[in-house]
Amino acid sequence: MPASLPGSTAVQNAANPSVGLAVLINPFSGPKGSPFGGRTITSWSAGNPVYTNDATNLSTGGLQTGIGFGSPPVIGAPAATFIKEGGFTDDYTPGVSYFTSATAMQSATTAILTAIGGGKSSIVDGTGAGNNGTPASEKVSVPAPYAAQPILMAGQGGSRDAGAGPAFTGFGTKLVTAVGTVANGVAVETGFLNRSGVSITVGQSVFGSATAASPAVT
Repeated sequence: MPASLPGSTAVQNAANPSVGLAVLINPFSGPKGSPFGGRTITSWSAGNPVYTNDATNLSTGGLQTGIGFGSPPVIGAPAATFIKEGGFTDDYTPGVSYFTSATAMQSATTAILTAIGGGKSSIVDGTGAGNNGTPASEKVSVPAPYAAQPILMAGQGGSRDAGAGPAFTGFGTKLVTAVGTVANGVAVETGFLNRSGVSITVGQSVFGSATAASPAVT
């Protein structure tokens, strides 16, 4: 049964919902026609399945269950104190950011932060007895991770889908801090909108919703 944004109707959900509470959604199954939602295997190529997207796939791939984080919450001011107390770091991008030390924030190049092993492997021919004893006549599975994918957000005016497929994408998130009063739907920082459902004030932070589409799942 397809998921929907909390508070949206079935009609809204079918037409790319933005109504309802803001929730985090899975980049692999959130936007309509996503790689992991509503697919049918139509053939096989070199041992790998070939999929066709189900046009009726309405999944929003919701991640937020009440114990996760999204937008809300609104993180209090002053940002330097409350972001740290909340266990976050300013400019943190869920699904992409990671730390190589206590202070050095890096960006992942594969989807290892959003899916186990990067979410994908490929079936290839064995490389011969000289490599782990796998004969060339046998098939083996090798890691082939997707490109880095941010956790997406939809709701409170933010759309589930960034546009037509086949490269279905959505809108990622980033922890941003207000320098003044910011109403819902207005930019907190360049490229990231307040989707908390309430106005925030100077020094408060939220996980803002990106105005630029997330990368295609490749």
